Amino acid sequence: MTEDNKIIPLMLLQHSDSAFPSGSVSFSWGLETLVNRGMVTKADDVQAFLNAHLIARWASLDRVILVHAHQSWSDPDRISWLDTLTEVQSLSAEQRQGSKLMGAAMLQMHCKLGTKTARELSAGISNGKLYGHVPVVQGVLWRALNFDSYQAQSMAAHGLVTSILSAAVRLSVIGHADAQRIHSAFLPAVVAALQEPVLEPEEAHSFAPQIEIASMMHEMDEMRLFMN
Repeated sequence: MTEDNKIIPLMLLQHSDSAFPSGSVSFSWGLETLVNRGMVTKADDVQAFLNAHLIARWASLDRVILVHAHQSWSDPDRISWLDTLTEVQSLSAEQRQGSKLMGAAMLQMHCKLGTKTARELSAGISNGKLYGHVPVVQGVLWRALNFDSYQAQSMAAHGLVTSILSAAVRLSVIGHADAQRIHSAFLPAVVAALQEPVLEPEEAHSFAPQIEIASMMHEMDEMRLFMN
């Protein structure tokens, strides 16, 4: 095993760790609204919410965009097109804004770390050529760090699971032990999603109406811990 091959697994842990400042800590992806309205009250509800997000949004949209961005990381025109697809497929303004804010937070850190292509992506957002949605940013930057496609998909799925479970803990719906039990029980669903063939970009889609509506209603809540 070469020195690079020994380092890559450790880098993967670093960049998928919840301590890496990706911006996800500020978002609940609609969970807070459902908790505030008494629609998510226990561990089973959290797992159902997580499953809906994985299957109806992440696997059919974010994963698709991430994989194709990973493949086309050095093609600015194709990256811009994939970014636009993500914009138009994100129905609620809150989901669109959350994805772009997370992408911006991740990109800002990678600019500071000197990751290849990070400054080019940042410039594209500044001059209006890119929106900077998080699956696009993940695909490009993680490819620049030499993570393969499956590793990048696994990192993104792991980030989704841990951020939602962390939000549920902070909203006092579940405790840390429940979060770990849900995480362990949910791993087969993640593996199954990663084994599915990747759609073509034109086939990417998202249909999670309850989550979209909850995100839209979030700004009307009197008490808000999260930005989304």
